[in-house]
Amino acid sequence: MFSKSLILRNYFSLLDSGLQDLWGSALKQIARGWGTLWLSMCLAGGLHAAEPAKSTATPAAKKASATAQRSKAKAKAPVKARVDARPSFGKVAGLHEVSDELSLKSSVALVVDQETQEVLLSKNDSAVLPIASITKLMTGLLINEAQLPLDEMITITQDDVDTEKGSRSRLQVGASLARGELLHLALMASENRAAHALGRTYPGGLHRFVELMNQKAKDIGMTDTRFVEPTGLSSKNQSSAKDLVTLVQTAYREPLLRDLSTSDSHVVDVGRHSLKYKTTNRLINNPSWDIGLQKTGYISEAGQCLVMQTKIAGRKLIMVFLDSAGKLSRIADAERVRRWVEAKHRLSVPQT
Repeated sequence: MFSKSLILRNYFSLLDSGLQDLWGSALKQIARGWGTLWLSMCLAGGLHAAEPAKSTATPAAKKASATAQRSKAKAKAPVKARVDARPSFGKVAGLHEVSDELSLKSSVALVVDQETQEVLLSKNDSAVLPIASITKLMTGLLINEAQLPLDEMITITQDDVDTEKGSRSRLQVGASLARGELLHLALMASENRAAHALGRTYPGGLHRFVELMNQKAKDIGMTDTRFVEPTGLSSKNQSSAKDLVTLVQTAYREPLLRDLSTSDSHVVDVGRHSLKYKTTNRLINNPSWDIGLQKTGYISEAGQCLVMQTKIAGRKLIMVFLDSAGKLSRIADAERVRRWVEAKHRLSVPQT
C-alpha cells in the first residue's frame, strides 16, 4: 500500500520532467492543479495508486468471518438474566423431598385397586395442591349429568379467552361448535376455551356452574376439594390424591366420559376450516396400556399431573400423579408403576 504523500511526490516528479519541454511552465501549473485535485479526491475515498485487489477469500472463509463478527457482537451485548418458572406448590412445601420405593418424580402419588380399594402405593396422598386441568373431569361430569343437548351450538366469546395465564387456543372468538364437540375437546385435548364455554353456557351461568362443581365434590365425598372455575387454569382449583381417586371412580361410571377422554384424536369443522386435535396423554396410543378413563393437567403451580383408570396385570387400578417434575415425568412415573405392579402385585387367578 502506498502512502498519500509518496504518491503525490512521485506524481509531481513525473509531471515536472514530462511536461517541462512540451507544454511550458504555464501548462505545467495547470496540470499540477488538476492532478492534485484528482489525486486528493481518490485518496480521500480510500483509493490507492493501483486498482484495488478483489477479495480472494473463499465463500467458506467469508461465512466464517461473518459468523465471527456476529459472535463478537453477541459477546458485547448485555446478557439478560434467566427467569425460572414459578415453583410448584408441592416444591415450595418440600413434598419432593419425600422418598418412595420407586423413586417417582411426582411429589404426590396414589395407586388404588378400583374393586377392592386396596392401596398399592401412596405418597403424600393427603396433600392439597392445585390440580390444573384435572378440573375438566368435574366439568365433564356435570355437563353429562345435566343431560343438556349435545348438538346445541355454542359460540366462543371473549369471556372464554384465558386472562389467568394467557394460554393460547385454536378456537377463535366467534367459532361455533356443538356442546358435544366442546366436551370432547375439553376431555381429550384439554381445550380451555371449550371447557370455559361449557360452564358459561350452563343454565344459571358460570357462577352457578362453579357452585354445582363444589356441591358435586361434597356429595361424592371430596372433602379436600375446591373449585373456582371450570378449566383448571386457576391455582385455586385444589384437591388431594385421595379425593381425585373418588372423582375418577365417579367419572368412570359414565360411558360418554370414558369414550371422550380416551379418544386419541378428533377433527372439528369450524367455519370453512377443519381442526384436528390430539390427546394430551401419549399413553393412549401405547399398546402396552389399557386405559378406561384419563385426564392430564399442567400449570406451573401444579406441576405435571395425570389421573387414570387402567388395567394392569389383571387388576383394575386408579392412578393419581400430581406435581411431577419434568414434561415427561408423569408418563415415566406411570410406566414405573406399571412395571412394579406387573412384577409384585399381579392378581392371582384361581386354578380351575
